[in-house]
Amino acid sequence: MNLPTFNLRRGNGNTAIAAASANPLNFDVQHEQSRLAQRQADRWLIVGTLVMSTFTVGLFGLPLFLRGLWLQRRAQQSGLSMRPLMVTLIGYSLLLDGAANTIGWCNDLIANHSLLTRVLLTTWGNFMDGGYFWHYNELGLGGSGAPGEKAWQIGLIFSLFTMRMAACIGFLQMKRWGHQWLIVGCWFSLVYSIGYITNMTIYGDIRYAGTAFPVIAWWIYNVIWLAPFLAIPYLHTVDREIFSD
Repeated sequence: MNLPTFNLRRGNGNTAIAAASANPLNFDVQHEQSRLAQRQADRWLIVGTLVMSTFTVGLFGLPLFLRGLWLQRRAQQSGLSMRPLMVTLIGYSLLLDGAANTIGWCNDLIANHSLLTRVLLTTWGNFMDGGYFWHYNELGLGGSGAPGEKAWQIGLIFSLFTMRMAACIGFLQMKRWGHQWLIVGCWFSLVYSIGYITNMTIYGDIRYAGTAFPVIAWWIYNVIWLAPFLAIPYLHTVDREIFSD
């Protein structure tokens, strides 16, 4: 039997919804097409997010991410049942936060003697954060010579940031556990931020001395890390019933 299909072109939303309501079989088809459309959009979104989290090719990830958003919006306008746009934006922005911190700190913690890391991180250090320039690769573990930096790296790579990425995946799949753990991870970020900023302030004479753009440039760069705090009000007020067990 040939099943009816729904055109994804703009303007066919009412037809698709009416057809699904009139025939239960059409509802199953519409559900399957919605799932496939969301999956197609997510391929672009997650690849774009992971590319944006890297040092060297981050800018190339933005067009991929925007294409994913466009595919999701087009499918929604055609009448398919897609994930809420706010869930998509919050989930992927927090995934970007976790991936960027994990990749960046893993490079310093594990790959600190690679040519790419030595060039990029010491340039970054000379530019705005002297903790990645001052006595770089002179500690036993290698990498940043700033006191306290390694403790934050080891502690957060294996807890906050990996936990946040896992929670984001569940959140984007509209799972209740993903929503709950994302709330926990965002509040955990408050503890991390206070501790890290305190560490930066105490050793300010090391981290900002001789840098090209001290303090102000560091804050401008790190404004993206405010995403976990901006997400907290939404995560606490969103209808939890839209998430499944």
